[in-house]
Amino acid sequence: MADALLIFKPDATYRLAARAGLWTWLATERDWKIESLDWFQPPVSLIESHYDFLQGRPFFPWLVDFMTALPLIVGRVTASADALKQMRYDLGETRIAQSRPNSLRERFGIFGGLNCLHLSDAPDTGAAEVEKWSKVVQLKQVRVELEKSTSKPDHTYRLRSLATQVAAGIHVDLASQVFREQLADETELEGQQLEALYRVTLGALS
Repeated sequence: MADALLIFKPDATYRLAARAGLWTWLATERDWKIESLDWFQPPVSLIESHYDFLQGRPFFPWLVDFMTALPLIVGRVTASADALKQMRYDLGETRIAQSRPNSLRERFGIFGGLNCLHLSDAPDTGAAEVEKWSKVVQLKQVRVELEKSTSKPDHTYRLRSLATQVAAGIHVDLASQVFREQLADETELEGQQLEALYRVTLGALS
């Protein structure tokens, strides 16, 4: 059994219907086991190190802001190499437009890098990521209880349509406003935290 790092990104942590759908899949523990789950707000230095292979890319500043602006749900999963490969298949490709139909990212992802979850892509990667993250967040106990259902609506497909318009420069102001309204309807965040969620999700579209 190998370790894998699991991170609910902001678009999965706070969009409650998407989070419930993803958790319903994870909690089956079909060929894997969830070893830990906790709330954690990553520091900038950790995210810059975690994504060091992307430094210099135009979207890197946004990615760092995206992953550090709010507390996230972080955990550790153990799985065989084959099971981890199957989990990655279930999850789908990184870019939403390329995600396999019926994959989790095709179902709950919004646009581009707004792709819900990080999951280590191989045993070696998982071991390195877990070692790095375990220095700053506990990865030994399940301390968070997540729900498999919610009364909040799921606006994934509407958000995806609006995001496509914003990214293409079509009806930008109106589409951005409606995007914010739809996002607010999915979450329980308020005030500065809600504004932070607006910023990091709309920031992916510029």
